[in-house]
Amino acid sequence: MGILSWIVLGLIAGALARWIMPDKGPRGILVTAVVGVAGAFLGGWIGTGIGLGSVRGFDLVSLFLATVGAAVLLLIYHALRGRDSD
Repeated sequence: MGILSWIVLGLIAGALARWIMPDKGPRGILVTAVVGVAGAFLGGWIGTGIGLGSVRGFDLVSLFLATVGAAVLLLIYHALRGRDSD
């Protein structure tokens, strides 16, 4: 998958993860893409570990894994941010 495909997949997955888990953090398109691409790597790693497959192309399984990975990253971000504000 080329870099442009990763960015597009990251934007879509990041936007879906933010829709599923709304937050008050930074919401720029660049941050959303970074969260989505990092989520794709994390989702691919998790998916491979539990036998669901990996993020190899632009398909529904890859989009699902990337979105789950981005949502996990947002959960971690919320947990760390919540701990800092106490």
